[in-house]
Amino acid sequence: MQEIIVDIQIGPEEWIKLYNGAARDVHTTARDGRSVRFPARILSRFYLRDGIRGSFRILFDDQGKFASIERLQ
Repeated sequence: MQEIIVDIQIGPEEWIKLYNGAARDVHTTARDGRSVRFPARILSRFYLRDGIRGSFRILFDDQGKFASIERLQ
């Protein structure tokens, strides 16, 4: 299993665009400096009124496929 940790801030307006399909992927930089891209849909359960904000651990299998995501405290 591979993991990345990302810090994300997506405002409500931007999230609505992602949710409606204007873009399918989120592009960001992991804490270790790697550029990463992953499906926006994996963040859906973390959406709040002010968007999505926080630090997240994303796990991928050895083929680079999404396995799980969790919000870090």
